[in-house]
Amino acid sequence: MPTSENDSPPVYREIAEALRHAIASGELADGDRLPGENDLMKRYGVARATARQALSVLINEGIVVPVRGSGIYVRAFRPLRRHGPRRLSRELWDNGRAIWEADATDREFETDSITVREIPAPDYVSRALELPGEARVVCRRRRYHLDGRPMQLATSYLPAALVAGTAIAETETGPGGIYARLSELGYAPAHFTEEIRVRMPSPTETEELQLSAGTPILDVLRTALTARRLPVELNEMTLDGSAYILQYDFDA
Repeated sequence: MPTSENDSPPVYREIAEALRHAIASGELADGDRLPGENDLMKRYGVARATARQALSVLINEGIVVPVRGSGIYVRAFRPLRRHGPRRLSRELWDNGRAIWEADATDREFETDSITVREIPAPDYVSRALELPGEARVVCRRRRYHLDGRPMQLATSYLPAALVAGTAIAETETGPGGIYARLSELGYAPAHFTEEIRVRMPSPTETEELQLSAGTPILDVLRTALTARRLPVELNEMTLDGSAYILQYDFDA
């Protein structure tokens, strides 16, 4: 039975750790129901509030999910390893493969909620793409799922003067995606720069990504440039922070 003394963790955290260990060891598998408040009260000799706090810790970490009227279930999910340099290599999209194939390998990756429209360029987009004040951009917005779970929201902005009337302005861009089409236009991406920050999601983002309470998101802002350093795309990505491992390799 957990007992907290002096500098030891609160009892509810000890109970949460015991449940976390049961999940990590496989004793509780994906989809299994966790012991309820009554079970934890009896097993550990604690008050209901303590049992509730222990379960809330795991819910907030995103490793279990409450189902109204049913209980709390393990939400074991293998994070997606997002390898920065490899996923953007020209070899990938030049051979007709999508960028996400470098991440997902043999896992089921899908795209939905695709919208494509031409809009006046927002100020920050104009600055990133070095466009004049009255310029317009083709805006491509989509949501990605992995293993049936929403993972990422992404919005790409490309100069309308460059891509309007091409496959880039269509819902389906063809093999290799927009980078392959840019290459065909003579504007192949040759350099990328990414900025990443962590924040809490808005209510809309929480709903779209089906995030558990307390789950942070990763904002990734990527600019694609040609060999002449001409910016041709600004991509805003919103990632479920509990579902990704970001990997970057560098030479010393």
